Amino acid sequence: MNARAALRIAGLGLLFALMGPIHIVTKLLLGQSPWPSRFLAAAAWIVGARVRVAGEDIHGHTLLISNHVSWLDILVIGGATDGAFVSKDALGHPFIHWLADQNKTVYVRRAHRKGAKDQAIAIARALEGDKPVVLFPEGTTGPGTHLLPFRSTLLEAVNFAAKDVAMLAGSHPRGSCLSIMSGRGRSPSSTTRPVAVLRVA
Repeated sequence: MNARAALRIAGLGLLFALMGPIHIVTKLLLGQSPWPSRFLAAAAWIVGARVRVAGEDIHGHTLLISNHVSWLDILVIGGATDGAFVSKDALGHPFIHWLADQNKTVYVRRAHRKGAKDQAIAIARALEGDKPVVLFPEGTTGPGTHLLPFRSTLLEAVNFAAKDVAMLAGSHPRGSCLSIMSGRGRSPSSTTRPVAVLRVA
């Protein structure tokens, strides 16, 4: 481990130590907390991402459909949009589950094909809340140069509750820049506009 990596890990630990208690107290007092998205945005900055956001804010009742390049997508998209992510129900360590819970993560059993409708309904219920919902329909990380096959059954949530759909396309050209583009609306021909650009130091 080099010095830069050690400093970033220490920075993430300090960030959690500072924001974690504030988030817990805020949630206990007010029933909700704005700190998860602030934590993700700050964590992205600590690991070297520099995010520039352009365009209109993305509000609740919006389904964000994106390809998935790396774990940085979670920090950048979550920090920039305050979106809740759709995730597989098995994340490993309980602490990772707890962190995901704080951002109102929607869990689905992707291997349970017979429950595909129930999964879509769960996503639709999340869309009724005040946060946009981020879906990686590829179900895994991809190379960023092309899309992997979509798990289209999860997109049925659009028919239940989504008032708007934003398509995000992320890539890592030469490993130095991630560009996220968004097209608002339900039509594939929707105008595409830049939402965020991050640069990794």
